Amino acid sequence: MKKLFLSNTDRKIGGLCGGLGEYFGMDSTIFRIILILIAILSFGLGIIVYLAVWAVIPRKP
Repeated sequence: MKKLFLSNTDRKIGGLCGGLGEYFGMDSTIFRIILILIAILSFGLGIIVYLAVWAVIPRKP
């Protein structure tokens, strides 16, 4: 069973996009671009969602 963790190696800010990339087997840059687009198009709501998810997902042991 796969679990979602924050990345310890592929991180720019908190490791969330790197963790999503590892979980889905995709490049983390795609998730970073999507996050930037969501943050711009939602007038900053994407940043609040990023911080909330970052606080909930555990770091890889």
